[in-house]
Amino acid sequence: GVVKIGTPRAPNALFEPKGRPPPLFGTGGFRPALEIGTQARPDIFARKIVLPELLYGAVYEIDERVDAHGKVLRPLDPTQAEAALREAYAAGYRAAAIVFMHGYRYPEHERRVAERARAIGFEQISTSHECSPLMKFVARGDTTVVDAYLSPILRRYVERVAHELSGVPLMFMQSNGGLTSAHSFRGKDAILSGPAGGIVGVVRTALEAGFERIIGFDMGGTSTDVSHFAGSDLSALERSFETQVAGVRVRAPMIDIHTVAAGGGSICHFDGSRYRVGPDSAGADPGPVAYRRGGPLTVTDCNIMLGKIQPRHFPAVFGPAGDQPLDAEAVRAKFAERAEEIRAATGDDRTPEAVAEAYIAIAVGNMANAIKKISVQRGHDLSQYTLCSFGGAGGQHACLVADALGIPRIYIHPLAGVLSAYGMGLADITAMRERSVEAPLEEGSLCLLHETLEQLAIEARDAVLRQGVAPERIRVVERVHLRYAGTDSALVVPAGSIEGMREAFEKLYRQRYAFLMPDRPLVIEAASVEAIGASGEAPCQAPPQTGAAAPEPLERVRMYSGGRWHDTPVYARAALREHDAIDGPALLIEANATTVIEPGWRGTCRANGALVLERVAPRPGRVAIGTQADPVMLEVFNSLYMSIAEQMGARLASTAYSVNIKERLDFSCAVFDAEGRLIANAPHVPVHLGSMGESIASVIRANAGRMRPGDVYMLNAPYNGGTHLPDITVVTPVFDEAGEKVWFYVASRGHHADVGGITPGSMPADSRVIEDEGVLIDNFLLVSDGRMREAQTRALLSSGPHPARNVEQNLADLRAMIAANETGVQELRKMVAHYGFDVVQAYMGHVRRNAEEAVRRAIAKLAARGGERWTGSFSVEMDSGAVIRVAVTLDATTRSAVIDFTGTSPQQPNNFNAPYAVCVAAVLYVSRTLVDDDIPLNAGCLEPLRIIVPEGSMLRPRYPAAVVAGNV
Repeated sequence: GVVKIGTPRAPNALFEPKGRPPPLFGTGGFRPALEIGTQARPDIFARKIVLPELLYGAVYEIDERVDAHGKVLRPLDPTQAEAALREAYAAGYRAAAIVFMHGYRYPEHERRVAERARAIGFEQISTSHECSPLMKFVARGDTTVVDAYLSPILRRYVERVAHELSGVPLMFMQSNGGLTSAHSFRGKDAILSGPAGGIVGVVRTALEAGFERIIGFDMGGTSTDVSHFAGSDLSALERSFETQVAGVRVRAPMIDIHTVAAGGGSICHFDGSRYRVGPDSAGADPGPVAYRRGGPLTVTDCNIMLGKIQPRHFPAVFGPAGDQPLDAEAVRAKFAERAEEIRAATGDDRTPEAVAEAYIAIAVGNMANAIKKISVQRGHDLSQYTLCSFGGAGGQHACLVADALGIPRIYIHPLAGVLSAYGMGLADITAMRERSVEAPLEEGSLCLLHETLEQLAIEARDAVLRQGVAPERIRVVERVHLRYAGTDSALVVPAGSIEGMREAFEKLYRQRYAFLMPDRPLVIEAASVEAIGASGEAPCQAPPQTGAAAPEPLERVRMYSGGRWHDTPVYARAALREHDAIDGPALLIEANATTVIEPGWRGTCRANGALVLERVAPRPGRVAIGTQADPVMLEVFNSLYMSIAEQMGARLASTAYSVNIKERLDFSCAVFDAEGRLIANAPHVPVHLGSMGESIASVIRANAGRMRPGDVYMLNAPYNGGTHLPDITVVTPVFDEAGEKVWFYVASRGHHADVGGITPGSMPADSRVIEDEGVLIDNFLLVSDGRMREAQTRALLSSGPHPARNVEQNLADLRAMIAANETGVQELRKMVAHYGFDVVQAYMGHVRRNAEEAVRRAIAKLAARGGERWTGSFSVEMDSGAVIRVAVTLDATTRSAVIDFTGTSPQQPNNFNAPYAVCVAAVLYVSRTLVDDDIPLNAGCLEPLRIIVPEGSMLRPRYPAAVVAGNV
């Protein structure tokens, strides 16, 4: 027999570093490159920024340099390299990470240094050309360091397991969904070793049941993992080739899993005005209230309160001694307290059970939004999919999640509670190899592509053969990673003819992004090969139960669902026979899970004991919730508005041309109400936050009565809400069905690589008037009646004393911004179809007022330090002698603040002038960081603030002042 293992040791070691970090040997001059990283900040409002711990120790700069075309700029100095290696060895290091510039394509220097390291005695040597032979220095470097750090930890773990199971062959689950032998198990391939088995299990069992389009839904105690699959065998598993774990970017093939912090242990909060669920978790200790260890209210407690978890069917393993049942009485008491707290704060008189159901609705919304990111956001129609539920808490919420997404069918395997372990038993032995190509998709590149694929296939096939797999059981799948020239998002297609690969790419691209770029050439970014050694294992078929009588319920209980109590039968799942059908509401109990069949759903048992749940009553087409502020729906709409802005941002980052947008992520996407007030701004770049609202307002003022459906506007004017000229804002109005009234606005702002000016990049150090910095755009009609005014736009960007240098690149980025806005338009229309315009509009006001109240509370807390009022002032003198003065007054009575910049120097003759929008954004950003609660950043945050900035000052300059320095 063979023991197959999936281990969480790799991610655990990343989240809680315990091993000794390896030294990094890198190209001279690039010592801090990996520490600087991408400068991404997971929480841009955090006052205390905690950087992830570096996974490498000492850095040794090696004297060598090869350029992107293979030209040796500095030959490798073997003497200096040897001295660095010996110094590290003498310091006690026994692992090494070797990362040289362009080593993925020209690895000779890395190989030579690795040879010397082996000769000196290093036990673990990770080189970037072996770990991640793909371009992008930071991700390649991080991957190599991760491999050097984790591999010794895993090796020690493997040796201990092998010692305990002497003589038994060991196979380990890799992040890519395949098994490998113990001696081939590497750190970079172990990040998702645990959850990968669940994905393999859910795919294999779903395919066996006849479902080829599935959403994997794995809900556990602290989080939920969701995944997408559409295909006929495991080779169609969706994989990501770049993933971030514990702040470290890893570039290696991994199953594409999206995780959201919503699980049975997610804590249920009330902040005085709205409900929130998570992201923090009670864990297993203290755990939920019901665990009898003094824990907080959690999602699990909600299900106990609603009768969806029945304590008498749970083992008595709780309490200090681990011998007591779940405490349902304590749960009811806590929810009664919470209901009273909510009533006192808001006047909302929900019953305790209604409060519990409201928390469940929020958790379900969070999980549904996670599934949208891997499905709807990529162009998949969920009405054609089956939700495959597994994990300990999945069955309790599957019907609700499916309803939230319009998924008509749910599949729950009899081993759903242990599907990760079962999946490892079904997994194939695989080896994946990939290599950068970076060549145009044309006839002249096919020879290079075929040679690369052939070499990779030999390497991958040999790796599987070495693990004892018979040659006839091995098949090889060849793939090509294609992208449009200038963009950064590659899509993976099967290797084939040029025309076949182009067609496959365009089909995927259109599905995901809704448009094509036919004038843009395609680039072969990389080639990858997967060798699959079939396991021969087939999903087991349990014998059907026999007997003629329909199953009898174990008991009948009260279950709260849809706002009322139901008399609900409880069945033992093991007693169900093939073709047995049970209509909801019903509870199915088994040893390691509870499945809730909600009203309107029917569960049918299959021959292997699997359950297929199907909606048999139509879902309500529109939800009637009223327009009055509701503390539950406040959180739901808050998440929905933010989700729209984030979906817009994801599309823009994936399709943009400018490196500033696609790599530096210097862009923002936002949703506005009909008056142009900010409702939701995905937290991208602080200087954009709050500044776009003035741009929207200027477009509204200039086009009153003239806007038509299909119109899109563009501007970058610093005197009308702009920041600096490279930041172009694209604004799309969202009309009603009749095309007569503007309902909302959506907008994208992105930093273009160049918009003209006296220096490339449009950021001149010595500009004195705005025309020195590029083309000034104010209220320009970019799209009319759905057609881009390309000729007029090209003429505009080519105008003025210093026109844009690469107009085609600007046009490509503008198309991406238009497409991002269209995502927002479509999602807002879906919201209106579901809830009604009056409700969507009303909640735009409610979320604004909620943010306003949070800022007012923060101001009152600060003001209280000085009694009823607190005042302070300061000034900053610039190198030029110009002065910025600000006086701040906080009033505890009105819970408001005055920020007065009177006394600031007049606008400067150089470019040290900040547009008013930048000044407002800075004030808004600071005020938002004062709020510890997770609130949306919208126009409500500005309501308590009176910002005074003198006209014509360096913080509110008039045309034609240069402004580029004031933004940075």
